[in-house]
Amino acid sequence: MPVRALPGDQAVDVRRPGARSPLAVPYLLGSLLLVLAPLVLAGALAFTDYYGFRAPEFSGVRNLVRLAGDRPFWDAVGVSALVALVVVPLRLLLAVGAALLLARRRGSLTTVGRAAAYLPSAIPDAAWALLWLWILNPLYGPLPALLGALGVPDPGFLTTSWGARLGLALVMAFQVGEAFTVALAARLAIPPQLHEAIEVEGGSAWFALTRVTLPVMAPILVVLAVRDVVVVVQNAFVPALLVTGGGPANATLTAPLLIYRRAFEYGELGYASTLSLTLLVLTGLAAALPLWIAARLATRQRGRR
Repeated sequence: MPVRALPGDQAVDVRRPGARSPLAVPYLLGSLLLVLAPLVLAGALAFTDYYGFRAPEFSGVRNLVRLAGDRPFWDAVGVSALVALVVVPLRLLLAVGAALLLARRRGSLTTVGRAAAYLPSAIPDAAWALLWLWILNPLYGPLPALLGALGVPDPGFLTTSWGARLGLALVMAFQVGEAFTVALAARLAIPPQLHEAIEVEGGSAWFALTRVTLPVMAPILVVLAVRDVVVVVQNAFVPALLVTGGGPANATLTAPLLIYRRAFEYGELGYASTLSLTLLVLTGLAAALPLWIAARLATRQRGRR
């Protein structure tokens, strides 16, 4: 019912926008305390010399000048960008592929498959990283042993630069639980009558996939791409720290790991705040890329019509 009676002969019209505002208070408080307040504090510290042992000293744009010539930071940004370019499409492919596969069947096997698809995201990041540290170990890890049995040369997941980057991508590629859940919901929301009509007309499964399923799911896929860009850049910190340690030769030294070292190993909290805000801006620009591509494709599609 749109109008509900309350004790004391009061009534609240839940259709009014303000009627549900109190429900957002816990979220707004959490965002204020955990997001906005640290962001404002980091913005203030970014223009100071602060090492944690005495009061911050205002330094003007000195940190920005240092940032412009900080080669290790920009190298770390390049590593983060490379990881995102590999991992984001792979995660989307796995999430959407699993959603399409498990949306077509029902039964106990489907339930197990859906649980298995979500399981890597339910495991704590540290435990997941340590599991992959064992899997990739060149001495007794199962993946190098399997590659050796198949006659495939070991890429050196923990010992070579590009092998370590490949290993870092593998660690993050299978954590698709949230994206899988959203993609599965989007697939199940497509009216079955659309696919039934294609079958009646003799259309192939490929035709249904490319002309109905994926176009209808396209807005959701764009949202998932934007989300995964942010998630991959942030979440690369744990596997880079625990699996590869940023090595070898800084090949997997991602920007979050470098910022962590500057802040808590070198004590440069003010400069680390500058790096954090810079990474925030760069991540926002990278996350806007899928939106820009989607807008261009939509404009081109409308032009063809």
